Amino acid sequence: MLDAGYEALRIAWLLRDLPVEILGRMRSDRVLRRPTPPRIYNPEGGRPAKHGGEFVFGDPATWDVEHALTVTDTRLYGQVKAQAWDRLHPRLTRRAAWVDHDQALPIIAGTVIRLTVEHLPSRGEPKPLWLWWSKADATDADVDRCWQAFLRRFDIEHTFRLLKQTLGWTAPQLRDPAAADRWTWLVLAAHTQLRLARPLAQDLRRPWERPMAPERLTPARVRRGFRNLRTNSGSPARAPKPNRPGPGRPPGSRNRQPAVRHDVGLILVTGQAHQRPTHHKKGTKPRRTG
Repeated sequence: MLDAGYEALRIAWLLRDLPVEILGRMRSDRVLRRPTPPRIYNPEGGRPAKHGGEFVFGDPATWDVEHALTVTDTRLYGQVKAQAWDRLHPRLTRRAAWVDHDQALPIIAGTVIRLTVEHLPSRGEPKPLWLWWSKADATDADVDRCWQAFLRRFDIEHTFRLLKQTLGWTAPQLRDPAAADRWTWLVLAAHTQLRLARPLAQDLRRPWERPMAPERLTPARVRRGFRNLRTNSGSPARAPKPNRPGPGRPPGSRNRQPAVRHDVGLILVTGQAHQRPTHHKKGTKPRRTG
């Protein structure tokens, strides 16, 4: 799921061999093309048409009849109407994401979804939302799944922000990939514990925050009162035993066992592995500038 600032069609083209579906938002001033019309004999000659008629987002006269239409009643947005048109593609040019494309520009057909709502929770003026899905032949169930999944994109972004800023997902500097995987699973377990502790934690809200019901507390607000639960909850672990740290290396000695460097597995668009530039020495790190 991508916002309008990302090149969803380019990403869909690069991932065309993988079982991945791309869903992205499009600007309301875009112009797409319909499927290529069947080849008809032209006595005047000339190259056959490569693109069909125009589909202008801002001109309803060019839309024609939609291939799928759904109407859903929601609590926050009122009646939501989703219209879908099948097998639309843009007329690509060798600019932006396609400037280095050395082959013929492809025709990337997909499904265009137009979403309209009755009202917004903020009482603002609702505007149509245009989505592009990388799959064709969308059914009514596919259309509903796409726009409902796109609305969940904001929840996913806030979840990643919580994992990084509050739970410290990217705070430790780990060298071993296995240790990074364990730390990731530990952070996910902590997030699950915060979700389960919502009815038990006390809401220690800030003065500028609105009161919320216990079942609607965010994980960050549950974490503030989570420390009060530890004193009343038991622990399956035994009491820690006293221990002293090891002696370590003798003072003044150097570490003669360098850490193992793991390949990040960077693969270029051409399919080749990333190579270190010849002017970079092996085993060195770039100088920090900030």
